[in-house]
Amino acid sequence: MSRRVTAVAALAVAALALTACSANSDSGDTGDAAGGQYGLMTDGTLTVATEGTYRPFSFHEGDGAGALVGFDVEIIEAVAEKLDLDIKFEETQWDAIFAGLDAGRFDLIANQVTINDEREANYLFSEPYTVSPGVIVVNADDDSITSFDDLAGKTTAQSLTSNWYELATSSGAKVENVEGWAQAVSLLKQGRVDATVNDKLTFLDYEETEGDTGLKIAAETDEAGLSAFAFTKDKQDLVDAIDGALAELREDGTLAEISEKYFGADVTE
Repeated sequence: MSRRVTAVAALAVAALALTACSANSDSGDTGDAAGGQYGLMTDGTLTVATEGTYRPFSFHEGDGAGALVGFDVEIIEAVAEKLDLDIKFEETQWDAIFAGLDAGRFDLIANQVTINDEREANYLFSEPYTVSPGVIVVNADDDSITSFDDLAGKTTAQSLTSNWYELATSSGAKVENVEGWAQAVSLLKQGRVDATVNDKLTFLDYEETEGDTGLKIAAETDEAGLSAFAFTKDKQDLVDAIDGALAELREDGTLAEISEKYFGADVTE
């Protein structure tokens, strides 16, 4: 065989190899590009930390053995679909969830993480997908309380370790110590306290679960607690992409639809 023929044959083999590489690159482009662009743990897969025991945000259907569902679960699933990413949930206890994020065990936390100054110093946050003011809850036939000023001299049921205890006492209320929401509601319905102060989400979830409770919201705080997805500081590209997806989901009504399903109201803005 002449050197010319040999050279032509070699060029032909090289061209075929390049064509094959190009085809393989095109077929795997979606997952690899997504993973590489967002710095995901696994290319093409969003790995999400959540408790799995925090109803109605992240829990298992039925007796706890059913599928993982919830408000936060459905929202991050919708986000992943918008970004053309698979999703993998890592169920983690709350006490260990930020340590796991720091250790790189997952890409983000989806578990009603409230934005505050301390957390913002150490983590990145998406745009909020939950907005919940503080509320005064009273019996439906009680019109004596219509503002936080009206709590002066009244008795509210509060946990002494909660922020709502501080809000109630700063408003002039006397506080009956309780262990949580269920006990506070019980005392309120029995007429042993005049009101309880808590976040709006808790009340809406209670109404959605129990139906007509005989209670109502008497007043709301001007400021609201904001919850969002949490990320380590190196995930800005992922934050930006998720913010874009959340904006689309807000615009097309998906966020409101998921919210109505779990709370009977839109708590996403």
